[in-house]
Amino acid sequence: MAKNILVAFCCVLMVFCLKAQQVDVYPANWWTGMKNPDLQLLIHSDTDIDAQYVWTNNRAVKVRRVTTLENKHYLAVDLTIHSSAKPGTFNLYINGKGRTDTLVYNLLARDPGNGKTRIRGVTAKDFIYLIMPDRFANGDPTNDRFSWMRDKVADRNNEFARHGGDLKGIEEHLDYFESLGVTALWLTPVIENDMPLTDEGGTKRSTYHGYAFTDHYKVDPRLGGNEAYLRLIKSMQKRGLKIIQDAVYNHVGEAHWFARDIPSHEWFNRWPVYTQTSYRDQPLMDPYASEYDRRRSVQGWFTKFMPDLNQKNPFVANFLIQHAVWSTEYFGIDGWRVDTYFYSDPDFLNQLNRALLDEFPALTVFGEAWVYTVPNSAFFCENNMDVSFRHNLQGVTDFPLNSAFIDGVNQSTGWTEGLNRIYGTLAQDFLYKNPMRNEIFLDNHDLNRIYSVVGEDTAKLKVALTWLLTQRGIPQLYYGTEVLMKNFKDPTDAKVREDFPGGWKEDEVNCFAASGRSAKQNAIFDFISKLAHFRKSSPALGEGKLMQFLPENNSFVYFRYTTDQTILIATNTGSEPITLDMSRFSERISGYRRMRNVITREELALDSLTLGPMDARVYELLK
Repeated sequence: MAKNILVAFCCVLMVFCLKAQQVDVYPANWWTGMKNPDLQLLIHSDTDIDAQYVWTNNRAVKVRRVTTLENKHYLAVDLTIHSSAKPGTFNLYINGKGRTDTLVYNLLARDPGNGKTRIRGVTAKDFIYLIMPDRFANGDPTNDRFSWMRDKVADRNNEFARHGGDLKGIEEHLDYFESLGVTALWLTPVIENDMPLTDEGGTKRSTYHGYAFTDHYKVDPRLGGNEAYLRLIKSMQKRGLKIIQDAVYNHVGEAHWFARDIPSHEWFNRWPVYTQTSYRDQPLMDPYASEYDRRRSVQGWFTKFMPDLNQKNPFVANFLIQHAVWSTEYFGIDGWRVDTYFYSDPDFLNQLNRALLDEFPALTVFGEAWVYTVPNSAFFCENNMDVSFRHNLQGVTDFPLNSAFIDGVNQSTGWTEGLNRIYGTLAQDFLYKNPMRNEIFLDNHDLNRIYSVVGEDTAKLKVALTWLLTQRGIPQLYYGTEVLMKNFKDPTDAKVREDFPGGWKEDEVNCFAASGRSAKQNAIFDFISKLAHFRKSSPALGEGKLMQFLPENNSFVYFRYTTDQTILIATNTGSEPITLDMSRFSERISGYRRMRNVITREELALDSLTLGPMDARVYELLK
């Protein structure tokens, strides 16, 4: 009895010694049954850690290696979790300086719904809706600001400040997304950005956009925290909606805990003097490029307040990879959009993609490769080219096609201009291994809004939207396009990131309701909704092949088809009506007699088709 009391007292003492200092462990927890049995814990203390010996009280969890980093506030502990390990807690004992400290670590059971009701992947059958959470809807005004955070401002009158949108506001509008025909939400980063105001061009700005992480394992409390994110995703899963998380591997915010207490001098990419990236991708594929230019593209900093991570450091790489795996399992992520893709170390990116897909085979990953030619775009994902480096990324954000869509609707058709930009861009799809995995779009949070780009011409907008929702790839709509939100990035991005009308209780206009939208807004909303709902059940649009015909007389005709369904898409970008010679398309329309407009449901004979000026039609062919 006396021995048992002594053991209990010692255990309490160990925990007390540990709590006397601030100690954090990353990842926050892990799971049994992972395909990769290895796990690296990064332990951070506010005082030096002396670890002469480390062990566990779980026979199924073995300590393989212990590394004290250059900054002795950090300890890396490599574990192997045997397949026999059971869910539950175990103790990690750290012996040094004549005492033993105890960390209690939690192993969870993996979710049985993976690949079925969660982590299902995002495909060309889906329709993505991109949201900047701070600017969409404020469901909980009590979390708009916190006195203990570095940025304490929430002011809708200041375009550079936080406005108070949050995850609850998004959750409250799931009916709206379903009505629009959306199947997946992509949110700009939700991870904590506890940053002070930044000075950009003499203007103080909040990091409301989310791209300056300060703690990877916390969702920003001003968005509702981890609990609100879990609640949103579970509510979405019940409706069959999917979630895409925005990843940033290239950099963190300068107030990140490991930027304020740097683990080692090799944690970040360092230069003799501050060196910004060139923002150029060409040196990474250019056979004539200098090594300096290659290094600057990847290792140069994006901005002064976003330290550039050195993913060649194995501890940095492990931290980022494990966080991606942790987030996918913990929250149930269906897809990842990777920010600033080509700015990160390519070997690291391939390693991370492999780790994710090994654990979650149905997962989708596409990367932001902001480049404007198809070869440059294809270089950064799986491709059919003989190139110096083979990326394993599934798909990219398709900037070449985005640019072609805009030229197609705004330019007169020439040998390479207008509609021939679209045709010529798609003609180079042979460079991609699978172009259906590319995310296609008309605009996003970094671009001019499409309604302004087309001169606030709804006829042009309908043509562009028709291409978006019927072309190959995974279509993405930027929040507010359906209610004609507009603006150019003049002079700043804030102009294209304005609040959704009706997302705040005090808003005089509520565009979430049809009654709050103008006739013109409802016409565009209904157009998108009808086409989006049709494509949900259309095998041809969701997974079919593409056949396109050379543009003629300002017309562009292409088909999406499977063995069971054929869809004809015809657009006229000219100022005069045109009548198409349907015999030209005989190889695709042979065997069909009639066609049905998927928007109006009107049926026509398949012998003739007249298009009005700036007109778009989508027809399902009928026997």
